[in-house]
Amino acid sequence: MSLRIQNDHARFKDIVRGKIKSNLKQYIKKGELIGKQGKDKITIPVPRIDLPHFRFGDKSQGGVGQGEGQPGDSVDGEEGEGSGAGKAGQEGGEHGLEVDITLDELADMLGEELELPRIEPKGTDLVTQRIKYTGVNTVGPESLKHFKRTYKQALRRQIAIGSYDPKNPIIVPVREDRRYRTWRIEQKPQANAVIVYMMDVSGSMGEEQKEIVRIESFWLDAWLRRNYDGVASRYIIHDAVAKEVDKETFFHTRESGGTMISSAYRLCADIIDNDYPVDSWNIYPFHFSDGDNWSIDDTRTCIGLLRERILPTANQFSYGQVESPYGSGQFIKDLSENLGKHEKVVLSEIKDKESIYGSIKDFLGSGR
Repeated sequence: MSLRIQNDHARFKDIVRGKIKSNLKQYIKKGELIGKQGKDKITIPVPRIDLPHFRFGDKSQGGVGQGEGQPGDSVDGEEGEGSGAGKAGQEGGEHGLEVDITLDELADMLGEELELPRIEPKGTDLVTQRIKYTGVNTVGPESLKHFKRTYKQALRRQIAIGSYDPKNPIIVPVREDRRYRTWRIEQKPQANAVIVYMMDVSGSMGEEQKEIVRIESFWLDAWLRRNYDGVASRYIIHDAVAKEVDKETFFHTRESGGTMISSAYRLCADIIDNDYPVDSWNIYPFHFSDGDNWSIDDTRTCIGLLRERILPTANQFSYGQVESPYGSGQFIKDLSENLGKHEKVVLSEIKDKESIYGSIKDFLGSGR
């Protein structure tokens, strides 16, 4: 019975997983899904799932083809379509289902649906050490004494020599009964990554544009965390001046004024140089903007910063241009013209929430 329940549960989980995967594109563009994130799980609303089953009729009724009436008569005894009239019912309605799923499972589904290649991290200079208990020995420090194994050994000894009294079950371990945990230190190479998020918060970037960035950043973050043991995130906002902020400020800042993108790239390069050695870290700068920059001179400065400071250290530089009715959209054209063929540069145009799905594939499809 237990095995049958386990099989049924596994089958149900497969059905739910299939439903989530088939609706993943719709989930991705919904910002409220991010708000349902728990400590390590997300609550997903799943459409109603119908499982095939038999429905038995009332035993007082006859079998098939029995009862009054002739072939062709209306089943309900009235001609034509039903009127739809009737009293309010007292039965419960049909409802959807909410299931909890881990971020790792969701990231795996994202990778399967978008056919994303697994990332092969570079650099293994970061090594973590952990103690692994490997067995039990007769010698060792008192701090590692295994109480349960010591007690069982003493019990065996007393039973063997006939000194154990069930009516007075006192167990007194001697030196030979003591057992101690044995251990060794394991060294595990750990591939770490840092994501530097940059966002234009000038007057032309409205709430809708920032919501698109918020949703896309969540899914980018989920995939990268699935591929790395440790992920650090840094956040930069900029208008004419760039500054580093926390995550909450990054997604909820309301600014106005002009745009000088080079200020963000310069700060990003400084953060990488100061805190993340290229031989030990996998570096992913993401920049989101509506493509409006202060001047062509500042755009040239941006391209110089990318070539000289950011691209040599980064696994990949990703620029997402969010469509805005107030932005010129020129910056992605300038990047494409000057760096469009660079193997570490990925450009993506994000017209609306429907475009987030394709943009994620643009950014993550190379497997860098």
